[in-house]
Amino acid sequence: MGYSGVRGGQEAIAAAERLARRDRLGGASRWLELDQITGRLGLAVDRVMGEAGLWAPEFAARAIRQSRGDLLEAAQLLRAHRSTLPRLAYSSPVPAVALRPVRRIAPAYRNPPGGQILGDTDDYTPRILDLTDEDTARATAPPPRRPATAGAPVVAPDPTVPPVGLPPAGLLADRRDPADPDPFDITRAPARPGVPRSARLTAMARAETGSLTHLWYLVTQAPRNAQPEIPLELRRGHLPLRIEHPFTGSPVTVAGVRVSEARTVRPDARPHPDGSRFDIGYGLCLGDNEAKALAMAGLDLLVHRDKTTNRLEQRVLTALDGPELAGYLEHLKLPHYVDFRSIVDRLRALQAPNPEEGL
Repeated sequence: MGYSGVRGGQEAIAAAERLARRDRLGGASRWLELDQITGRLGLAVDRVMGEAGLWAPEFAARAIRQSRGDLLEAAQLLRAHRSTLPRLAYSSPVPAVALRPVRRIAPAYRNPPGGQILGDTDDYTPRILDLTDEDTARATAPPPRRPATAGAPVVAPDPTVPPVGLPPAGLLADRRDPADPDPFDITRAPARPGVPRSARLTAMARAETGSLTHLWYLVTQAPRNAQPEIPLELRRGHLPLRIEHPFTGSPVTVAGVRVSEARTVRPDARPHPDGSRFDIGYGLCLGDNEAKALAMAGLDLLVHRDKTTNRLEQRVLTALDGPELAGYLEHLKLPHYVDFRSIVDRLRALQAPNPEEGL
């Protein structure tokens, strides 16, 4: 649909595209290299990959550069590229113990098994803008590491850092499905209320981070959810990617990806038999995104406990997708003069005097 009211029509649209390209590729600064984006803006790259559902640091950096830093637009670009790629294989399930953590905290335990690994975090740093002089900052900067575009290494689990144990036996509600169905693929079938838990977790893993955390905070602060939510464990690290060997049938580790994983518990306020047990929620997403993993685990708990209505589940499945949200916003900027004119005519007809009223 073109803007028929704009002089020049398609020529004006092409000129607008050239202006956008000039602003993106021009400027007074030096050319922005991909390794600068992946190396200096790693959290933004991880967020775009997670919301696009594709682990590709270099392509995510290209999307960020093309979108001029608009992460919502970058995720939409990367997911659109993902839709053009062939599906070569299905990865094999890996247990949580296969994750090699670089950061692991356990707020629910004073002395968790294996200790805690703070890793790189700003959790204990005051939120104060760093106004260090640029020359001083360059002089004191550590030497550069290997390029981030080299890809994630093939990793093996670290047996010296075991995962934090669950609450004592008898205090945890069992949410396992005895049938153990295959994960629901939301890229092949629409996710509607009533889908398995795997569909909700997948939808939240690809959800827009801000929308997800906002929904979690909004629901968890409701009076009906007054019971405290406590994270059992929060981990960041490398998870091996395994596929089945085409000839031997054995699982083979071909790569590794960075993930954030969270498990939270909340006392179950429902009647017996679950009233005296913990509910557990789980969240796992691509990249270093602890806030998203925690919000995922919290919403996983809240949706499970929302037995009287499916409104929360529907919001989780349909209202958190970043590219879908961006697409709806973009369509509002397209011509709507036909709709607007029809509404104006209808309102004028309603306001017009009825000649039969005077009879």
